[in-house]
Amino acid sequence: MRLDDDEIKVKSFLHHPLPFFFLLVKIAIVSLPFYFVATFFRDLLGQNSMIMTYVIISLVFTFVIIYESFLYFMDRLVVTNKRIVHIEWKNLFDVEESGAEFKEIQDIETTEPGILSHIPLFDYGKFILETAATKTAIVFINATDPEGIKHFIYQLQRKHSRMVADPPFEMPLYDRANQEETEEAGISGS
Repeated sequence: MRLDDDEIKVKSFLHHPLPFFFLLVKIAIVSLPFYFVATFFRDLLGQNSMIMTYVIISLVFTFVIIYESFLYFMDRLVVTNKRIVHIEWKNLFDVEESGAEFKEIQDIETTEPGILSHIPLFDYGKFILETAATKTAIVFINATDPEGIKHFIYQLQRKHSRMVADPPFEMPLYDRANQEETEEAGISGS
């Protein structure tokens, strides 16, 4: 992600770890039949071959877990002082970035898993940011506290719109020249 010269990263949001834990449980369940099948052939294979088979199965599923961990925890929602950027890793070689400037934001929707979302362990859900264009700009699933992200972005959006509407006061050039002359006269008169 490249930032403009006057752009500052304010905050990054990651996926909630609980859905990842559920993914790990699924991977473990999927790996069990492979161990059972290997055990079924235990009489045909020798002791060393069985150990090697178990090691290979374990290595394959360890690689799957590492790969899924990388993809899950590299995804993020980055909020800068000008825009929101969603960085989504499709695979190890394909990263997709979608973004929206504060002035383009039309609506932010969140969905959470019902009453359990009041418990911090289960406070995750889907964050959907829609822009002035007809398409949905950003969909961030398994976001930690999506309602909190929504309020954080609305606060920054209000602050950004006030800064754009009321730019910092600058003294006109002719006043600066008069002020410099006055200061030089005051300094030389001392």
